[in-house]
Amino acid sequence: MLVKVFGSAVFGIDATTITIEVNIDKGIGYHLVGLPDNAIKESSHRIAAALKNTGYQLPGKKITINMAPADLRKEGSAYDLPIAIGILSASKQIKTHDFSRSVIMGELSLDGGVHAIKGALPIALKAKEEGFEEIYLPYENEKEAAIVSGLRVYGIKNIRELINHFEGIEILEPVILDSGKLFDEHQEVAELDFEEVKGQESIKRAMEIAAAGGHNILLIGPPGSGKTMLAKRLSGILPPMTLEEALETTKIHSVVGKANNVGLIRTRPFRSPHHTASSVALVGGGSYPQPGEISLAHNGVLFLDELPEFKREVLEVMRQPLEDREVTISRAKFTISYPSSFMLVASMNPSPGGYFYDPQNPGNTTPQEMQRYLSKISGPLLDRIDIHIEVNPVPFEKLSDTTLSEKSSVIRNRVIAARKIQSERYVKTPGIHYNAQMSVKQLRIHCRLADDSLLLLKNAMERLNLSARAYDRILKVARTIADLSAAEMIEPSHIAEAIQYRSLDREGWNA
Repeated sequence: MLVKVFGSAVFGIDATTITIEVNIDKGIGYHLVGLPDNAIKESSHRIAAALKNTGYQLPGKKITINMAPADLRKEGSAYDLPIAIGILSASKQIKTHDFSRSVIMGELSLDGGVHAIKGALPIALKAKEEGFEEIYLPYENEKEAAIVSGLRVYGIKNIRELINHFEGIEILEPVILDSGKLFDEHQEVAELDFEEVKGQESIKRAMEIAAAGGHNILLIGPPGSGKTMLAKRLSGILPPMTLEEALETTKIHSVVGKANNVGLIRTRPFRSPHHTASSVALVGGGSYPQPGEISLAHNGVLFLDELPEFKREVLEVMRQPLEDREVTISRAKFTISYPSSFMLVASMNPSPGGYFYDPQNPGNTTPQEMQRYLSKISGPLLDRIDIHIEVNPVPFEKLSDTTLSEKSSVIRNRVIAARKIQSERYVKTPGIHYNAQMSVKQLRIHCRLADDSLLLLKNAMERLNLSARAYDRILKVARTIADLSAAEMIEPSHIAEAIQYRSLDREGWNA
């Protein structure tokens, strides 16, 4: 007897429907075809034990299982459950059921339990798109799949529950979740607040500007000056995610199995990989490509502490994703793209010893050692970081001050107001939502300078020996500063403030 059951395969952050055809005929054997990987090939042993421990059995006949399309490689153990149900139905151990409107996915344990899978949200989205009416998934995945409206989602704890449901013995209730209402009711509360940071008002101002315009920022300062403390609080002043951003972020985390029992991810990600991370860990890839840290930071913050300690080749692979806000992983037979629109926040010591320019700790680093240290970060990478700012240690008087600083919520309100101005400005420009994304064409339109502002910028570039690549970055940052002030035109004061955020572009910065 031939039975067709439907599953799904995840490629990138999208899914493809897989038809699992189970045919039982005279003879002996177990044949699994359709380019399965080793995890799927091993499914026969898990299925046999699960069925026996649930009161059923693997029929002693010729079992042929085809996973179509047959030319598409399948991976993972999530096909255990649909294959097992197909075998039970084809061998008439359970009542004949119409599976044409259902998607079934889940990994079986030897006692019949069902384990969580990766990619439940993309699978549910694809199921709805292709007209399926219901989806059966592990209990741990039901919340993320239930985000998709118009699809009946059933959470399964063990195969016995699913069999009883199909047999009509005990009907399961679908999970009800209103993603729109859930999103609207959620109120984000920052765990780490800027009010806990003593002093460093100029650095907080720079981070407010970075958050308002989506600018990448580099913090340069000696150990103990508060670089990491400041960076970890940046996500608390970013504007709340839209429903579209939340869905896209959840899809990426679902693919790597980090959205189980979470449902919709509504807080902006903050990722902080160690400096020993490989290029694959940072950007993504592998034999079966998976998203890397830059994609997991999509719509959030990627923090690289001690930037020069990362391998140069690891940092260089970030150049294209920083520019295109998407990472493309190519293999011989396929190409996968993952979104990677994130804010890069990096920190570094000013020298190998850590105290090169600090007047209190002059150190003994030579100019040659300093140059060698800074050369670990390439010019093209620095070119993609809009704000460079020096972080000095906080004096004792401010450390001992009991007065609380400005709350993150207050700063965030200003950031939200500036982002609203930008969203209205770029409403007719596809792919641009905030100032850091502006192209050269957009700079000409939205960053026109009056004569006095232009003269100030010209004098600064000449006197401070600023490099040519600093020009566009200064204009983008100045536009954000103007937006924070609700100013229509970029004024000389905005240009002057933007100029001071280009430390590493000054020739002789280490002299």
